Amino acid sequence: MLDIKLLRKDAKGIEAKLKTKDPSINLTIVMDLDTQLRTLKTQLEALKATRNEFSQKIGEMRRFNQDASEMVKEVASMADEIHSLEHQCQQVEYSFNYEISKLPNVPMEDIKISADPKENVIFKEVGNKRDFDFAFKNHVELNEKLKLFDFERGAKISGSGWPVYRGLGARLEWALIQYMLSVQIKNGFEQWIPPLLVRKEIAYGSGQLPKFENQQFKIHDEDYNLYLIPTAEVPLNGLHAQEILNPEELPLKYTAYTPCFRREAGAAGSNERGLIRVHQFNKVEMFCFCSPEQSSLLFEEMLKNAEEILQGLELHYRMALLVTGDMSYASARTVDIEAWLPGQNRYYEVSSVSNCTDFQARRSNIRFRREKEGKPEFVHTLNGSGLATSRLMVSLLENNQNVDGSVTIPKVLQSYLGVEKLVPH
Repeated sequence: MLDIKLLRKDAKGIEAKLKTKDPSINLTIVMDLDTQLRTLKTQLEALKATRNEFSQKIGEMRRFNQDASEMVKEVASMADEIHSLEHQCQQVEYSFNYEISKLPNVPMEDIKISADPKENVIFKEVGNKRDFDFAFKNHVELNEKLKLFDFERGAKISGSGWPVYRGLGARLEWALIQYMLSVQIKNGFEQWIPPLLVRKEIAYGSGQLPKFENQQFKIHDEDYNLYLIPTAEVPLNGLHAQEILNPEELPLKYTAYTPCFRREAGAAGSNERGLIRVHQFNKVEMFCFCSPEQSSLLFEEMLKNAEEILQGLELHYRMALLVTGDMSYASARTVDIEAWLPGQNRYYEVSSVSNCTDFQARRSNIRFRREKEGKPEFVHTLNGSGLATSRLMVSLLENNQNVDGSVTIPKVLQSYLGVEKLVPH
């Protein structure tokens, strides 16, 4: 959530920056509601002060046996007016909070302004695209003989976009998760296993609600009002909601493996079958709480962690600083790491690392105090995929395939699987 003090100070300037993310943004409603709310609160405070003053006078008059009946009537009439103003304040405050909560985070100053993802700034490439000397297959075609996934049975169980992993496919997926977690733990991230269902206020705190309400899988009945997580970022951010953190403990570096659930899997094209766009996928997440001074260095550290995994897997990838219009709602700076998928003849994101500054912390009320008696400040939060497995699996299979339809397993995964190749059968 944005700081209303910043909006009051430079509404036009902030609006211009937000429009680079979403051209439809207009701060008029937010600022009008803010003005209404402040006016109502001023009136309410003044009326309460007058009531308190009258109440004191009534007490004094009664002590001296003076008739205070008229003043008592005035205080009683004030109570009705105070109740009415409190109700108006509640309504306006609700509307204000709803409107300001829909506003995205402000992009950092050096982010390229564009609405076109094709203008994302590619600033690094590692490795090269494989030059095949045979007619290579995409992962769906490879799977016909390798039998790693069962898309038809997944559709029978849950509908399209819900893959089933089987045999060595399930073991390879698990090997990837174990390997990625081992890298995160080695690099100082504490592992957590969070719930997959979260309360509404936790989803709100991370920025999923209210903007992305229609993209969430949720449970609504007489006993529960919970949301399936679209990423472990959501519960990890919620771990310290409404807390004041010890500055000596910062930064807090967390990692978690979870399944992730996305209602909108996207409109898949002819090349986007199989694991490319799904409603459920596995991901190892990185999440950090830190002071504002620490966030830039942590951002670079998280990028290096993601790169270390891809380099260990010997995959070709590139890194892109996202333009304003392609950044996530909560992010002030995002770098996508994209692996090359030969079967799709394009790069796909396998990791996205974002600095959300104090945006999520403000929504979740997560603060720290620099000095024992000092005023609490909002922490900065960062999140990043370390990594998401579904497209990573595709990249592994397609880039490591052999002419006989087998797939060579990267050395870092062989100890988890006990095999060096996946062989058609």
